[in-house]
Amino acid sequence: MEMRRLGNAGLQVSVVGLGCNNFGDRCDFDATKRVVDRAIEGGITFFDTADTYGKRGGSETFLGDILGARRKGVVLATKFCLPMADDIYSRGASRRYVMQAVEASLKRLKTDWIDLYQIHFPDPLTPIEETLRALDDLVQHGKVRYIGCGNFTAWQTVEAVWTSRLRNLESIVTAQNHFSMLWRKDVKPDLLRVTESYQLGLLPYYPLAGGFLTGKYRRAEALPVGARLARVKRLSDRYVTDANWSLTEKLEAWAMANDHSLLDLAFAWLLAHPVIPTVIAGATRPEQIDANIKAGEWVLTPAQKAQLDGILETD
Repeated sequence: MEMRRLGNAGLQVSVVGLGCNNFGDRCDFDATKRVVDRAIEGGITFFDTADTYGKRGGSETFLGDILGARRKGVVLATKFCLPMADDIYSRGASRRYVMQAVEASLKRLKTDWIDLYQIHFPDPLTPIEETLRALDDLVQHGKVRYIGCGNFTAWQTVEAVWTSRLRNLESIVTAQNHFSMLWRKDVKPDLLRVTESYQLGLLPYYPLAGGFLTGKYRRAEALPVGARLARVKRLSDRYVTDANWSLTEKLEAWAMANDHSLLDLAFAWLLAHPVIPTVIAGATRPEQIDANIKAGEWVLTPAQKAQLDGILETD
């Protein structure tokens, strides 16, 4: 599998990553193990989880139990900030909580270090310098290798980079944001310019638009029972619209005309952005891993990318 540099870090990751938000929730332990085993067999090295995934801790716990000695062969990314309990102190990005959260994640993951430790969301109550100083300490102590941010706007991303430079602190190497062919408003041109200028790796989450870009849904048919879009109303409200049906049908027709599937196109379009090192798609079954790996092999030509941008610009 193709490998790409993780932002400006001296670390490479597979262009197809594995989003681990299903583990401990939609996937029990055995199902999780089947998916993880297939991912490693297929050459996937980047695993992206968070402390809250799997009903607060389940995903990290499963990964810690399953990876075992194979942990050294993967790049393990996790996150902190969202509530891990109902009290006011088990959340956020304060120094107190960062130090608490990292120890809990290390214990669940059964590892001595986290490769990429990410601020899951901006914390309006904590100055970014306080968070960055805590993360800098974790890097100096060897508990964290690299740091990143999630769901930051362009100006918040710039603030984080420049605070690190001004105070001589460890700087973020990645920015994780909601991004796909059907959801482009969170990664506007200004954020793309920021990631390019500072050589940050842009990690797109929901790259398949909650499954809408897999090609398994049809406008005239009911959503499959058990599918994420059928279970999670906020996702169906976001993606299942007349405009998205029309755009998806155009995109699928274009993909088929180029001898590929809609799923292939969803990966190829994202990977055509040089700032994106890996596409972190979730999976609940091993065969989905196989399809994702295959999808990551399609490299769009400049002419194909231009044609696609034309279709998307008319949306």
